[in-house]
Amino acid sequence: MLDELLGRAELKARIEELEEEKRHLERRAAAEEERRSEAARNRQEAEAEVNQLEDKIEGLEERVERLSDTSDAEVDFRGTEALRGARRDEILSRLSSIETDAEGALTAMVHDEVPDSVSETLGERAALVHRAAPCLVCVDDAGLVSVALDPPTPPAAFAEWGPDFRIERSWFAPADPVWVALVRSDLFALGVYDGESVSLVDDVESDVMGAHSKGGFSQARFQRRRDQQVDEHLDRAREAIEAHLEADRDLIVLGEKTVLGRFTDVADRTAAVDATGDPDEALERAVREFWTTRLSLL
Repeated sequence: MLDELLGRAELKARIEELEEEKRHLERRAAAEEERRSEAARNRQEAEAEVNQLEDKIEGLEERVERLSDTSDAEVDFRGTEALRGARRDEILSRLSSIETDAEGALTAMVHDEVPDSVSETLGERAALVHRAAPCLVCVDDAGLVSVALDPPTPPAAFAEWGPDFRIERSWFAPADPVWVALVRSDLFALGVYDGESVSLVDDVESDVMGAHSKGGFSQARFQRRRDQQVDEHLDRAREAIEAHLEADRDLIVLGEKTVLGRFTDVADRTAAVDATGDPDEALERAVREFWTTRLSLL
């Protein structure tokens, strides 16, 4: 009665409401704190898992890098040999004589990327094919034959299984006599190669300035004069080619890399070779170097 008279009953009721609201808010705050703690724990666990995955990825990357760095060192050719003439023909004949079942012999001409069939067959030793490219790969399914050859006049890239190896002698030696030219900045030689010997047909030698020495011409004037002499020599070489060859005849031009670009329009194939000496001797050396086939045992 007294509380009602003094208005304390209402205040007490309000206090109880506020106390209840306070407890509710405290429960909500506690629940929120629990959620935050749970979220923090989840975040920490997720971060720990991410760190573990990053460590695994880093470890795998290091392993891949280590394997990549050592793949060539761990495998090496079982042997190599330079083939020419009778020895080349003998090796090609041996490979051509091998017969397997319908799909027991894999032949692949590799220029850039190693075909999947070669990689799957050779495994880690496929790295050797990449090192030997461009090359013709011959591998049988039993692993008895595993070689790579670098044909002087290779065909387009291919990879195929068959009962024997696909080998054409024309990739390694001319089937018919072929015109061959040797071009240097001071020497030109033109001849015909029949697969065994080369016959000199024409040659051009020019007196071209050598290295610049102190005194006399300035360096720039010397270089201009030398370039003019080289141009005149190459013009004489082209005239000799045009005088002897018909437009439809095949021509292989060998020589210094710096001058080969002048003959790409008249040559069916060009290749840089290191051939010195007199015209006939230099031409013979160039032909021998170009038509030498390297055999690599995989």
